[in-house]
Amino acid sequence: MEDCLFCKIAAGQIPSRKVYEDEQIFAFHDINPARPVHLLVIPKQHITSLASASDADLPVLGRMLAIANRLASEQGSPDGFRLIINTGTIGHQEVQHLHAHIVGGPDPVGPMLKRT
Repeated sequence: MEDCLFCKIAAGQIPSRKVYEDEQIFAFHDINPARPVHLLVIPKQHITSLASASDADLPVLGRMLAIANRLASEQGSPDGFRLIINTGTIGHQEVQHLHAHIVGGPDPVGPMLKRT
């Protein structure tokens, strides 16, 4: 999609602090990190959200999950991490391109959800 922020990042049209790239996925540092390690992993192909993913997307979804531990470890979270995929309005998805947040660092991440 020509107006998609993450498509432009994956295509190199917008700069990012890239940590990984292959044929299917692109990973980079979040510009507003919530933890010492905060990476985003995106499919290069535009998929709006996890809710719009189909069986045809299984290879790229599996690749995103398979690479997460390596990236977390290499970036400073070898003892564990959280992998978060916000989906849709209820899930607080801010960019309409499927992405997984890898969050971690030297200390435990803490509670996952806050009650309002």
